[in-house]
Amino acid sequence: MVAIRLTRAGTKHRPYYRIVAIEKEKPRESRYIDLIGHYNPMSNPAEVKIDLNKYNEWINKGAKPSQTVKSLIKKVSADN
Repeated sequence: MVAIRLTRAGTKHRPYYRIVAIEKEKPRESRYIDLIGHYNPMSNPAEVKIDLNKYNEWINKGAKPSQTVKSLIKKVSADN
């Protein structure tokens, strides 16, 4: 089963997250299937960029987004 979730990047005390499609059983920093966007909580305001076409494509294929990704999608949709 494929999940859409965050994977951590960046340095110590400076987190940066990628929004990825990944097999649900894989660890957080393992190889992902597709990069969908990124999220930078350290900038003010927090920067969120998501390719909604890729996101919708994965949802149509049966991928399940995490709670955090769902909230980020709502934020991006409200901004547009």
